[in-house]
Amino acid sequence: MLITILAAVNLLLGLALAVGGGWLLWLGGSPYYLLAGLGFAATGILLLRRRAEALPLYAVLLGGTLAWALWETGFDWWRLAPRGGIPVLIGLLLLLPAVRRRLEGGPRPGPALPLGAAVAASVAVAVYAMIQDPTAIRGQLTRDIALPMRDGVNTGNEAGDGEWHQYGRTGFGQRWSPLEQITPANVGELELAWEYRTGDVKRPDDVTETTYQVTPIKVGDSLYICTPHNIAISLNAATGAENWRFDADSGMNPDRQHQTCRGVTWWETPAQPPADATPEQVALHETALAECPRRVYMPTADARLIALNADTGQPCSFFAENGELHLEAGMEYNPAGYYYSTSPAVAVDGKLIIGGAVNDNFSIHSQSGVIRAFDIDSGELVWNWDSGNPDRTQPIDIAAGETYTTNSPNSWAVFSYDEALGLVYIPLGNQVPDQLGMDRSPAVEEHSSAIVALDIATGQRRWVRQTVRHDLWDMDVPAQPVLVDLTAADGRIVPALVGPTKQGDIWVVDRRTGAPLSPREEIPAPGGAIPEDWTAPTQPITKLTFRPDRLAESDMWGLTLLDQLACRIAFRQLDYQGQYTPPSLNGTIVYPGNFGTFNWGSVAVDPERQVMFGMPTYLPFTSRLIPAAEIPPKGEDEKASEQGLNRNDGAPYGVFMGPFLSLIGVPCTAPPWGYVAGADLRGEHVVWQHRNGTVRDMTPLPLKIRLGVPGIGGPIVTRSGLAFLGAAIDDYFRAYDLTTGTQLWEARLPAGGQSTPMTYEVDGRQYVVIVAGGHGSVGTKPGDHVLAYSLR
Repeated sequence: MLITILAAVNLLLGLALAVGGGWLLWLGGSPYYLLAGLGFAATGILLLRRRAEALPLYAVLLGGTLAWALWETGFDWWRLAPRGGIPVLIGLLLLLPAVRRRLEGGPRPGPALPLGAAVAASVAVAVYAMIQDPTAIRGQLTRDIALPMRDGVNTGNEAGDGEWHQYGRTGFGQRWSPLEQITPANVGELELAWEYRTGDVKRPDDVTETTYQVTPIKVGDSLYICTPHNIAISLNAATGAENWRFDADSGMNPDRQHQTCRGVTWWETPAQPPADATPEQVALHETALAECPRRVYMPTADARLIALNADTGQPCSFFAENGELHLEAGMEYNPAGYYYSTSPAVAVDGKLIIGGAVNDNFSIHSQSGVIRAFDIDSGELVWNWDSGNPDRTQPIDIAAGETYTTNSPNSWAVFSYDEALGLVYIPLGNQVPDQLGMDRSPAVEEHSSAIVALDIATGQRRWVRQTVRHDLWDMDVPAQPVLVDLTAADGRIVPALVGPTKQGDIWVVDRRTGAPLSPREEIPAPGGAIPEDWTAPTQPITKLTFRPDRLAESDMWGLTLLDQLACRIAFRQLDYQGQYTPPSLNGTIVYPGNFGTFNWGSVAVDPERQVMFGMPTYLPFTSRLIPAAEIPPKGEDEKASEQGLNRNDGAPYGVFMGPFLSLIGVPCTAPPWGYVAGADLRGEHVVWQHRNGTVRDMTPLPLKIRLGVPGIGGPIVTRSGLAFLGAAIDDYFRAYDLTTGTQLWEARLPAGGQSTPMTYEVDGRQYVVIVAGGHGSVGTKPGDHVLAYSLR
């Protein structure tokens, strides 16, 4: 019976591999699968005939498989396993006495010796590969303070060591805390200090992209957060007890692409009005001092910005219309659900500066991506900067029917600012559609996928640094730029900006001018766009980069030979000439994919050591253009997110997109898919990089295998030399040694931790807080948890 089963398995496996392998070879791929298929089939036939020659034949097949696998992958166990797992298992079964006794010739050892040697060699290679990590980069970041004096470090609008007043702690967005109570030596003693449940959980009628991405801010004794459905909440920072809550009642809308809130904005009214204030402004200032001396501003999913008294949670009636500013004003087209702000506004110089998210690839008749500054007390428009009309910043006359440029590149990420330089730094995306560039104006071309520096006082553009030319791949700049002063080789202090991008580049530029601090190179880019469009012949690349190598067929992965073969066939069928392969009707591999190497979580920078901690992610996507006439009726195969059909109403093509996955739903590319990494910003080079995260929550079995998984969220670092990060798609919160990247501590989360943590001190005790609520796109467990950890 066992021989019959093994014969059937070999025959069926051989048939599948031979047919698929022949197809792959016809497509220009590896001949191995066809040859292996013939070998399995021949072995099956010999087994059916009870011929002992099946054993040496299978030994040749197994030995050839081992040699081929080593040639393609080296000693990378996770790449070797799917190539050798089933063949080695069959080899072991063929060596069983119960099999050998029933083959012609009886239990003679001769025919089995080559197979035993092949199996032993395969097992030895597997054991050796298990203790190797060829993907790791090992090194140590400097422990030295890079500045001449520690007291000279510039962290932006510093509010005190124990405070966290903004999304990135200060306007510089460094995500660095000077606190030192929790150290690499004692972080293993962290335990849960308190937990708060917001009560705002994912609903059955929510859109796919319902995510909990908020980073709390801490001012004095209070924390301030918002929830995905726009409830603002104040908590006691020491106990987690609720102080107040305010429900913005933003309603539900199935046309929203995102249902999230990344944070709120803090403002404290100055004791005196500006010296040049008008009598009306003086009166308003006095009203603000009396009614809302301390405020938080919350953006909502229905395009409002709401001012709340930070002490009571009540709306500040003097702001805009009874505390509410409507952000849809001035838009030529205003379909409900297509425009909103998911990121907190910047509060600086008596202004609120805010952008807005525009639904990706819904319609070309979308709202403008205008950046606006409003008076922080009255809500009156001070200036507007529209990337489609960049030279006019004086407020448009909405009452007279003036509108902003329809469908101009927008900014949905978090801004940074430097009060001393008088500049705010804006990461920009693209106009809809992301994959079609034939109708873009010169102004849109110039500002797509760029970082722009605007004058805080006037909104005038001071410089623009484009990261992708004629972007056809949704490589918008997703991350808050990080501002840090770097020490040059000659000892000069250079005010720098560190800009992470989806394609994996880290732009390190002079934040006064936008000029790179190291020479910028150009790399050739593939051509072959659809007839109506065009591609840039070259693309910029930075010195400090986390871009992955160009994919090859040998990078295709699977749990078995069969699904790996299917991924290889798909790889050969899709268009792929490396990064920046243009979209096509046939289908294109986009790598890095739409989630990007870095996303809204950005990176964390230690301004004293001048080093960076980040979480690069590698997950290819595919995109396929669909002529408008062939797009199915609305509602079919639509996800309203980065997966499925994107209609691009009004454009000549829609696009079908999503992660490049195998038939069983795992990535078609080999792991690791996610890392933690450390870089030296002065030398602009990667110092260490290690796989991050386990498959604990990717599979039905609770296996904590550290494969290196994708993630979305952000890190923080502390003066004591720690980095904290959730983000990975397993439900864990982790601490790392910033110097080496070694994981030092982890805690199991009750839901997905796809947010950015923060840390603060109150009553002499340091806390680290993360929000665990899950992420719709990556499918992590939803929840409503705010968790604070401290030392025992």
